[in-house]
Amino acid sequence: MEYHEKDGVFLYRGDALNWYDEWESPVVIVSDGPYGLRSYPGDPPTSEQLVELYEPHITKWSEHATPMTTLWFWNTELGWANVHPVLVKHGWEYRNCHVWNKGIAHIAGNSNGKTLRKFPVTTEVCVQYTKKVLFCVNGTKMDMQRWLRYEWKRTRLPFSKTNEACGVKSAATRKYFTKDHLWYYPPPGAFEKIAEYANRHGSVGGKPYFSINGVTPLTGEEWSNMRAKFYFENGITNVWQEPAVRGTERIKRRYKCLHSNQKPLKLMDLCIRASSDVGDVVWEPFGGLCSAAIASHQLERKCYAAEILPDYFEVAVERLSNHNIQMEFAFYDDSGRA
Repeated sequence: MEYHEKDGVFLYRGDALNWYDEWESPVVIVSDGPYGLRSYPGDPPTSEQLVELYEPHITKWSEHATPMTTLWFWNTELGWANVHPVLVKHGWEYRNCHVWNKGIAHIAGNSNGKTLRKFPVTTEVCVQYTKKVLFCVNGTKMDMQRWLRYEWKRTRLPFSKTNEACGVKSAATRKYFTKDHLWYYPPPGAFEKIAEYANRHGSVGGKPYFSINGVTPLTGEEWSNMRAKFYFENGITNVWQEPAVRGTERIKRRYKCLHSNQKPLKLMDLCIRASSDVGDVVWEPFGGLCSAAIASHQLERKCYAAEILPDYFEVAVERLSNHNIQMEFAFYDDSGRA
């Protein structure tokens, strides 16, 4: 398949299912696809139909994601509720639900109080998921917490020695090796100390400990790569107070908004910045006007985006060009042919 690329941003016209297998593994997936509101051609009329639509995509996301991958799933509250079980089924672990509050101006003048049977809606959700990490031990799958305890038990050392390994009084047993919900992920430096101590003092017959290849223990860097990236910023909570897109950022055609739910670049920037580093790969499977692609370029990330509707795709190309991105784009039809 021929395509053109420049500056690390790729834009495809057609269904992303045609290209997932060719895209580089993502560190971030920004999914802003169908909502089940019949709001544009191809959007199902009900949220119940979203399950069938999303599952093939979620299957591919799961195949190509790593433990470092974060998924930001945009939808209505009800649309997310319907799709959530599918995400869990395919190994995605819920982290947080963020509510985008567009404010009262979003519905001002558009609500008839005499006919409405509910309060006007000014919100939608962006739900953060990470890829669940499972270790396979003799045919049994274990999460991180269970695997850490299993590996230490194999050493035949008492759990109190984990404190000695980490150079603390009691924090290691209380945090890293606890059996309850108060478990904490051991930072890479602490993990390396634990692994080194176990392999130096543990039972000779069980070595190596804290290894997944049976030859060498995991390094701190390898352990770090088994967790999704996240960068906390003071002042940001799970409620995002941001007006619907207006002004020069809003894309219009003949004085009418082209996309009924164009996302603010500010929020796309937030998602990508919080869960990736410079040079990381972002997927935008349902490109629309490709706001995630633009934010990715501004943040110096690579991005693969796909959009089915020709009108949206053409404007996305123009929009990206207007952001001083020197690009050549692959124009494919839905069969995957140029």
